[in-house]
Amino acid sequence: MSDVALAAPPAAPTLAEDQREANTHRTLFILLALALVVAPFVLYPVFLMKALCFALFAMAFNLLLGYGGLLSFGHAAYFGVAGYICAYAAKVWGLPPELSILFGALCGGALGLVLGALAIRRQGIYFAMITLALAQLVFFVCLQAKFTGGEDGIQAVPRGHLFGLVDLSDDRLLYCLVAVIFFGGLLLIHRIIHSPFGQVLKAIRDNEPRAISLGYRVNQYKLAVFVLSTTLAGVAGATKAIVFQLASLTDVHWSMSGEVVLMTLVGGLGTVFGPVAGAFVMVAMENYLAQFGSWVTIIQGAVFVFCVLAFREGLVGMAGRLLNRRL
Repeated sequence: MSDVALAAPPAAPTLAEDQREANTHRTLFILLALALVVAPFVLYPVFLMKALCFALFAMAFNLLLGYGGLLSFGHAAYFGVAGYICAYAAKVWGLPPELSILFGALCGGALGLVLGALAIRRQGIYFAMITLALAQLVFFVCLQAKFTGGEDGIQAVPRGHLFGLVDLSDDRLLYCLVAVIFFGGLLLIHRIIHSPFGQVLKAIRDNEPRAISLGYRVNQYKLAVFVLSTTLAGVAGATKAIVFQLASLTDVHWSMSGEVVLMTLVGGLGTVFGPVAGAFVMVAMENYLAQFGSWVTIIQGAVFVFCVLAFREGLVGMAGRLLNRRL
């Protein structure tokens, strides 16, 4: 027998641990739903809608990186393109908001299918660099295309009437729509990562050669999670365009891809609720520290460094670890 000890695989969670995790998630979902109901009576609805849009964007990115193990530096491309398509459909074609958001999300997913088929041919840092390069090409197209409005973007996007009945010009009514979209996205992602498909994704993330040896078509799973992630990012971008009645180059710029990485890492990579917490922290800093001007970026960087050094699991990951110790 070799002198080199073989590392034993991590022990599978017991039935009791699975049940405890399920109960914890159920409780958190209920508390989050109650918080979404109460929030507009306490906080400014537009701030909440912005935070929820970015939370959905961060959750989509976390699905790709935290559970698929694929680091994308160009996720803003799908977020921004969906916003442009949604804004154009609502303003020029006169589509209602539900169809505009749906069309923008489908376009984000279609773009993810095309670019993802190219990107997944490489792994690791090469995959990340390819996604960044492709996103920069998308940014250049958005800058030069006539329908995007160039540096001015698409402005005065009508919010319209939901299903021809509900006037979304009222911020609180629009907040209800955004909250439903966000919560639906959260439930969908939770279902994905706890499905057999999600378990295969985790296996590929942890040990891709072993997954290949077991007969899984790894590239197909990677492309599937990439398209799912870009579609959900498209939902977030399209919803944001309706909320702010604007689609601009800011949402497709590479810096937006950096922001979603920060949101995910600060909140907790590979956790269900981590991206939500990270998004609210980052958006709150942008809004409530706006008086500091360009110093906001430095403060955000300092918070990110502190989170990485103090608790690498992120805010939610650290909270979960402390809770498990007490239990």
